[in-house]
Amino acid sequence: MDLNHVERWVLRGVLCVVLLLCSFVRADWEPAKGPLMTRWAKEVSPDKAHPEYPRPQMVRKNWCNLNGLWEYAICPKDQSQPQQFGGRILVPFPIESALSGVMKPVGQENRLWYRRTFKIPAKWMAGRMLLHFGAVDWDATVCVNGTEVGRHRGGYDPFTFDITGALKGTGSQEIVVGVWDPTNAGHQPRGKQVKEPRGIWYTAVTGIWQTVWLEAVPETYIESIKIVPELDSESVRVLAKCSGETAGCRVEAQVKDWWFTKAKGQGEAGKELVLKIKKPKRWSPDSPFLYDLKVTLRDGKGRKLDAVSSYFGMRKIEVRKDKAGINRLWLNDEVLFQFGPLDQGWWPDGLYAAPTDAALRYDIEVLKKLGCNMLRKHVKVEPARLYYWCDKLGLMVWQDMPNGDRHIRGNQADLERSEESAAQFELELTRVIRAFRNHPCIVMWVPFNEGWGQYDTARIVDLVRGIDPSRLVNNASGWADRGVGDVHDIHRYPGPAAPPTEENRAAVLGEFGGLGLPVKGHTWQDEKNWGYRSYKTREELTDAYVALIENLRSLIGEGLSAAVYTQTTDVEIEVNGLMTYDRAMVKMDAKKGAAANKSLYLPPPVVKTVVPASQRQAQNWRYTMSQPGEGWEQENFDDSAWQKGPGGFGTEGTPGAIVRTQWKSSDIWLRRTFELGDDKLGRPQLLIHHDEDAEVYINGRLVGKLEGYTSSYTRMPMSEEAAEALKAGKNCLAIHCRQTTGGQYIDAGLVSVTEKSEK
Repeated sequence: MDLNHVERWVLRGVLCVVLLLCSFVRADWEPAKGPLMTRWAKEVSPDKAHPEYPRPQMVRKNWCNLNGLWEYAICPKDQSQPQQFGGRILVPFPIESALSGVMKPVGQENRLWYRRTFKIPAKWMAGRMLLHFGAVDWDATVCVNGTEVGRHRGGYDPFTFDITGALKGTGSQEIVVGVWDPTNAGHQPRGKQVKEPRGIWYTAVTGIWQTVWLEAVPETYIESIKIVPELDSESVRVLAKCSGETAGCRVEAQVKDWWFTKAKGQGEAGKELVLKIKKPKRWSPDSPFLYDLKVTLRDGKGRKLDAVSSYFGMRKIEVRKDKAGINRLWLNDEVLFQFGPLDQGWWPDGLYAAPTDAALRYDIEVLKKLGCNMLRKHVKVEPARLYYWCDKLGLMVWQDMPNGDRHIRGNQADLERSEESAAQFELELTRVIRAFRNHPCIVMWVPFNEGWGQYDTARIVDLVRGIDPSRLVNNASGWADRGVGDVHDIHRYPGPAAPPTEENRAAVLGEFGGLGLPVKGHTWQDEKNWGYRSYKTREELTDAYVALIENLRSLIGEGLSAAVYTQTTDVEIEVNGLMTYDRAMVKMDAKKGAAANKSLYLPPPVVKTVVPASQRQAQNWRYTMSQPGEGWEQENFDDSAWQKGPGGFGTEGTPGAIVRTQWKSSDIWLRRTFELGDDKLGRPQLLIHHDEDAEVYINGRLVGKLEGYTSSYTRMPMSEEAAEALKAGKNCLAIHCRQTTGGQYIDAGLVSVTEKSEK
């Protein structure tokens, strides 16, 4: 399907007319001076502020885009609508953003007011007039010509008001919108917005941040459509919800592959249609085929009342066992490892709002070129245009619900949210799923992230499944897993790591990586930028990333089904993006990064334990916390005077640690012997959990010098030179670990990684 063609027709045939009728203010305007701008900012102007049709899966021709310059005022929260508006703001950019032209905070003590006027064609007055908002953060009251037409609470879901009764003929009409947003002072879903940005918390967003538009519909019209593809039965189910007097009305649906009709059917309005599609083309990241869909509403005499154009993809997503009995993620009856970034969806010049539609598309194109087949949309919901590009270009989406309220730690019970807080969360969650469930790219819903706002987990999973049983549900990404849902999701930085395999769920790594590199001239601030791991050069970052992905690949054969790298771009002071915040560059060597990523889809290697660590069962070591004599790392060193104890060594409370022997001093030295046969090993890797700096020796040769810490057991490739230290017969593994700050822990083993083609 080529929706671009549809949109160009709509824009040429209708929008060029109604834009003249809609009274945009064309006075001088320029963006505010922000810390950092993207290259698309120069394309933004009052008459070019997201002009595209905003709802690609339900297209009509009679519409009017109300983006552009509006009047605004910031007043005390409890004050009534102001008589005077003191400034102009470019909608749909949030007021705190540079592209709004304002870049001012609002705060919970104030209310943000918007005002604009518009005109509509006389021929539109015969039916109903709908006023649509893509998203407004958070509590919006809308008046037309002084009449309140509706109130909406929710920062991420689209909403619509029928304003027909408030219109005054065909003359000038007035819209006034009042918005209040408590940001992190409230319990509502808000994502990563805070009043005082820091670390992983970003600038607050207030007010209108997606397209505002008018749509003319008949008295009886199609209000929404629900599309459910069923690959097994080679059919698609279509349900059109209609508004107005529908007695005797019928709904027709037609499916096309380009200009060829593949299926059609009709039935009573309000009843589901089942359309058979023989030998359907499947939607996947490698082949993102989309079918066209046209839905028409007719009266009892067969006269057309309304029609909308849409699209869908034939695909299914499920968890089931592979030939080895391991639960995997299956797309269209094939196992597919899912890999992509944590995608925050923030922009330096527009904050929540991308500067242009081309900018939205660019992110998806870059991720595809980097070998990703998925992204996790992190605690934010995007405009429908983003999901359209994922549908069209082929990128699966794990969709988070934006979180709010309080946090719990991984070892704490679920929250007891107030009745008001729980009701608001469930209302917004339900609206979000219903608004975006037709997009084939979305394959998983994620209601909770890292214990944030997490409550009644099992019931919420059932709620999500009840609304949309066609997709997977991730009960909680990271931390507080409750054993329900379709996947067990852990977070490990830098990682990688994998949860143990289970009987009923797949094992996924919901966050890892976070390798940081600030690029001068492309950061939100010049100094004090932050990443989970920091590097100084592009080459260092590339080498670290490739090693990380190589380690990740070795986990796939043992049961890991998906992984999410942190993150798509830098965001404000975070510099751990694949791209800079302004999208000016991919920070690592793109070819090397893409090659590493694409290796994740090859048959997984065979991993064999050579020297077990104490991860699952205690392994005995010789150890000392006093400075040992010279040659302590050599295989023939006499360690009989050292103490003997089980690994791992450290202090309770260290992240990911399994402490069996207490170690509280500044340094510890460990030794352990093991036997190797004559069998050829694959590529040896260290399996190690170190907190902090560690030096690892095999038979007296330094094979690893590790700085910083890990929060779990991770694999570290050994160079060919280091691997040569291993020999048939008796070997010695020796480690020195140094505590610097915070927790402390050390344990290690060896594994052998062999490609299946090498066997």
